Amino acid sequence: MHKLPRTAAVGVIAPAAAVRRRQRTKAWLWAAVAVVPLAFLLIFFVWPVTALLARGFFDASGFSLNGVSEVLAAPRTWRIVSQTLAQSVVATVVAVLLGLPGAYLLYRTRFPGRRALRAVVSIPFVLPSVVVGVAFRSLLDTGGPLGFLGWDASFPALIAALVFFNYSVVVRTVGVLWARLDPRTAQAARSLGASRPRVWWSVTMPALAPAIASAAALTFLFCAAAFGVVLVLADQSWGTIETEIWYQTTQLLDLPAAAALSILQLVVVGISLLVADATRHRQERALRLAGRPTDHRLRVGDLPSVLITAAVIVVLLALPMSALVVRSLQTATGVGLGNYVLLFAVTGTGLPTVWQATLTSLQTAAVATMIALVLGGMVSYLLSRRPASVVGRRVLRSADAAFMLPLGVSAVTVGFGFLITLNRPPLDLRSSWILIPIAQAIVALPLVVRSLLPTLRAIDPRLHQAAATLGASPLRLVTSIDAPLAWRGFGLAIGFAFATSLGEFGATTFLARPDRPTLPVEIFHLIGRPGVDNQGMALAASVILAVLTASVMAVAEWIGPKESRAW
Repeated sequence: MHKLPRTAAVGVIAPAAAVRRRQRTKAWLWAAVAVVPLAFLLIFFVWPVTALLARGFFDASGFSLNGVSEVLAAPRTWRIVSQTLAQSVVATVVAVLLGLPGAYLLYRTRFPGRRALRAVVSIPFVLPSVVVGVAFRSLLDTGGPLGFLGWDASFPALIAALVFFNYSVVVRTVGVLWARLDPRTAQAARSLGASRPRVWWSVTMPALAPAIASAAALTFLFCAAAFGVVLVLADQSWGTIETEIWYQTTQLLDLPAAAALSILQLVVVGISLLVADATRHRQERALRLAGRPTDHRLRVGDLPSVLITAAVIVVLLALPMSALVVRSLQTATGVGLGNYVLLFAVTGTGLPTVWQATLTSLQTAAVATMIALVLGGMVSYLLSRRPASVVGRRVLRSADAAFMLPLGVSAVTVGFGFLITLNRPPLDLRSSWILIPIAQAIVALPLVVRSLLPTLRAIDPRLHQAAATLGASPLRLVTSIDAPLAWRGFGLAIGFAFATSLGEFGATTFLARPDRPTLPVEIFHLIGRPGVDNQGMALAASVILAVLTASVMAVAEWIGPKESRAW
């Protein structure tokens, strides 16, 4: 047998050694990417939620079902559950019916200012729930423009506010798929004599079914987990499971009952999350099979969609916010900026002013955004991989579902769980300012992942293969290929994370200290205090919080991808 020359042998061994080194480096990189966010999720989400659930099954004598059985046997509980389901179902149906014309107009037709109008429609989704509650109260109470309707603290008011929040979910989720449907199928049906309604029911509707189902499931999930808007806008007669948990905890100090209600809430949102996850995968498959986005100029036949969408934008979206701004300028002495001047006033109680609460919110949101971006980037990078094995694909799908859990679990439950777990060594964070940013990062994490993941999944894997063949390390692949291509996705993720953290109220209301309240918590406190000045300050502070949130999302939409994506 001929021996290879020494130089040839070295040439064979050196690349093999280099490949092994790259594989070891890649293994360590994957381990770090997976372990860090998983540990964060386990410590700051799974542990608090699990500990809270255990409170419902244990009492001073040990394991017991008495607490859960008492809650389940109470007529008040089932009234609350029925109200939660009723408002979620009705709001979902209304949001879908109103959102379909908007999805068609904003994604299937072409007209000047369409992208700006998409951004306007997207803003309500990230507005703080406290602001929306105050806005609808200013519109519907006895002194508001629509006070004559008598809808203050009513079921229709609550439905309108929930649709206000979720209209953009339906528009974007359905619109992205609608934009990619091949128009030739509907044209062929029309040429064969089918009427427009027949084409809609037999051609368009079946093609859009995955997106409509996904939008409906997400809307129901968000409505069932609504807290701030229900707490501010509705009275006890229209309470939900979320507000009942808050009431049992903060007003009655009945922690076992609150824990039992949290179990019930987890069942409701858990089922909703499973349905939403299944419909989302159907929608993703439909998007992969669809073609490139297509649109057409506005036509006479599009007039119904134009009128319905214009009515929704003006009456449902713009009118409550306009009423909020106008009433914030009304003072006891007339129209002016008096309510805004009062935001700087020192009360003499030693408590922070509203402007100090605003600065606290901005600082807290900045820290929460950094945490959510780092963790969300790791999770998105992990989930964007394409393993060849069936086991690998199943593991990634399970990881995807695990990191979406905070989207379905109530922020009230998370905040309540923090109170009973992170209050003793080795993690005694009761007096630490970092506790609120961590809770807000948990809430924002799913939105960050959903913003980054489509961009990372769109990167052609052949780019990685070519760079690896040329000797690029795993870290070099991330910095040279993934990071530049994912930049626009990061812009949108930053906007969602910052806006969500800035307006977060469910967990923060449990965790904020009196000397460091956030702006949403301060607004809620002002609403509950008597006096014209306090009400005026609440309106003015709500306007400021809405402007901050809308500005953040406007910048994020401008930085983000030109092609809007589904949620």
